[in-house]
Amino acid sequence: MDPSSPPDRRTLVATIRDYVEQLREEGMEGLPAPASSAPRVMPAASAPAVSKADAAPIPTELFSKYPGLEKSSTLDELREFIGNCQRCKLAPRRTNLVFGVGNPNAQLMFVGEAPGADEDARGEPFVGRAGQLLTDIIERGIGINRADVYICNVIKCRPPDNRNPEPDEVAACEPFLFRQIDIVRPRAIVGLGTFAVQAVLKVKIPISKLRGNWQDFRGIRFMPTFHPAYLLRTPGDKRLVWADIQEVMKYLGMPIPRRGGSVS
Repeated sequence: MDPSSPPDRRTLVATIRDYVEQLREEGMEGLPAPASSAPRVMPAASAPAVSKADAAPIPTELFSKYPGLEKSSTLDELREFIGNCQRCKLAPRRTNLVFGVGNPNAQLMFVGEAPGADEDARGEPFVGRAGQLLTDIIERGIGINRADVYICNVIKCRPPDNRNPEPDEVAACEPFLFRQIDIVRPRAIVGLGTFAVQAVLKVKIPISKLRGNWQDFRGIRFMPTFHPAYLLRTPGDKRLVWADIQEVMKYLGMPIPRRGGSVS
């Protein structure tokens, strides 16, 4: 083949497919959205502090899909409202609905994608290998107990074979996530991984472009970062997640540990 001639369609398709697979292996899915659809970035130096009292509540029109949902004023009431949920096609195949765990008054919330096999078996988010790493980030990195934060997922039931949740499944579960956020009213949320971040912020920008940059989610500071499962495959990027977590700690007024045990 003449190197100066353009590649045929089959070669182009194969090249694009290889490129997309490489992006997925690096934890990046999708292509950057146009600038007009990009979420609002909040530089740490200029963004105002948001207290629980000041954080904007989730508009009740988002709950219109499930009348009465907005009346759930506690997490226990919300869990009771969800009940033995049969609202999407994931319900028949689940073992347990995975609601969320942690401090209902937490200043810091972590939002992941969906339960895996271990989470489905126990009914608790982030309890497998990725969950153990998240616990290390919280307890050994941030220096607080896991029980002091709140942890949940966008989707409350495990998708088959851990595939990405589909749009109708997100639509069914999304009001419950937004109500959890509204009830807990954290000062900061850490979005874990491509899917969770894109689902919350309603963008298609790769996580590699979003991570480390503060976003605004209805008056609450939102920090995108890589998912712990990605870090298990790519441990070299743990330093990037630690940098993101340090920004969260600074915003919340938490001391940053130095090497050797001292803090700054």
